[in-house]
Order: sequence, then structure tokens, then C-alpha cells
Amino acid sequence: MSALWVVVPAHQEAARIGATLEALAGQRDRGFTLVVVDNASTDATAAIARAFADRAPFPVHVLNEPEKGVGCAVDTGFRYAIEHGATWLARTDADCLPHPGWTAGARDALLRGAGLVCGRIDARRDEHGPLGRAAFRALVGVAAFFGRIRPAHHRRHGYLTPYQMHAGNNMAITAALYEAVGGMPRRPSPTDRLFLNRVRRRTTAIVHARDMVVENSTRRLSAYGLVGTARWYLGKGPGRHGEDPR
Repeated sequence: MSALWVVVPAHQEAARIGATLEALAGQRDRGFTLVVVDNASTDATAAIARAFADRAPFPVHVLNEPEKGVGCAVDTGFRYAIEHGATWLARTDADCLPHPGWTAGARDALLRGAGLVCGRIDARRDEHGPLGRAAFRALVGVAAFFGRIRPAHHRRHGYLTPYQMHAGNNMAITAALYEAVGGMPRRPSPTDRLFLNRVRRRTTAIVHARDMVVENSTRRLSAYGLVGTARWYLGKGPGRHGEDPR
């Protein structure tokens, strides 16, 4: 039984999840168990995951979470992993491409005593060229800076450590810490900031691992635009837009 379990929440990702699964199969460290949580998809997402399980180089579990919301899917996957013996948990999303050293980077940081590991995100290369990826990195930098200076994130609100950028599609955490903070908020996105702040009230053992890299889709940015995406991350809703495109 592997100590490290990777959880991938997925909703309507038949067009993209295959590439994510292949990226996980290409990890240098494949000593983990994978859990794909199909979150009320009506397409072939779950079928693709089950077909992958037949040839995967690691154990694969495919779950169904009927309650819509990425937080619900992640929490179901993490708690399932813990119930089946996981001591370390990692997460990426079904439209993301983790680099080959992703699981190795997560394991190394957790072995060195991290409670929560935050990785580095970049735009997918199959969606953007060098200029697009550079613009995306700049936007991430602006978001990280805003998060640090935002008054609601200051230590006077009971936080034990300064705010730092946390992307839910590139994270790892100990099972003990996950349970101690009450788990992922069971709600639709955004959940990343809420979860990070739960952890910040519990521990200072939060690290950023630069060798833990994930390329993620920028579909939300394309659909909402810059202002709409900022509004969404601040928890103001999607405005005139409907269902989250991710």
C-alpha cells in the first residue's frame, strides 16, 4: 500500500483527462495510488478513467461524487484515500499536466516535514506560446502579491504564517493536517483560498516547492476575461457567466 495518494477531481473532462492521466503515468516517481473522482459528469470522463486503470502503472480507483462542486469531489477523494491508508495526499485537476517530477517533488517536501506543499503553475503549452505563458506567469505574480497585501489575509486575523499563493490544482498535504483543519470546503470553486486560510490558522509548515510544476488550462480566463476571473477568485461569483468552464 502506497503512502502517497493522488486525487484528480473531474467534471465533464472527457476531452482533456486522457492527457492528464498520461502525464501521471509519465511521472519519475510512480509509487502512488490514483483516485479519479467523477463529479456528476454526463460525458465519458469516468469511462476514460476506468479504461486507463486497466493499463496504469499504479493502482487506480474511480469514484462517483454526485454532489456538484470541486470542493465536494476533492474532499470525497481525499477522505477515501485516508480511509484506505493514505498518509500523504496530492491533488491536480483533470485539465492539468503535471511535469514528470511532480510526485517526486511532493514526496520530497513532505518527507522534509512540510504539512502543506504549494507547487508552481504555468499555462499549458498546447494552449499558449511563450508570450501567452509569460503573461500568465505575470498574472499569477500579481495575484500572489494581492493575496499578500489583502487586509483579510493579515496575521491579526489569527493566521500563523504569511499568505502565499496556493493553487488547488497543484498541492500536497499530510492526511493528519487535512483532517485537523476539517478538510476541503464542500462547495463549488473557489475553494483554494478558503482551504489555505484554514491551514494557516493551524500550522506554519507551509512550503512552496518550485520543482513541483503543473501546467494548467486557462479556460476560465478565456471565458471570464481578466476582470471576471479576478471577481470569481474573490468569491463574487461568475457575474453574467453560467457554469464554471472548468
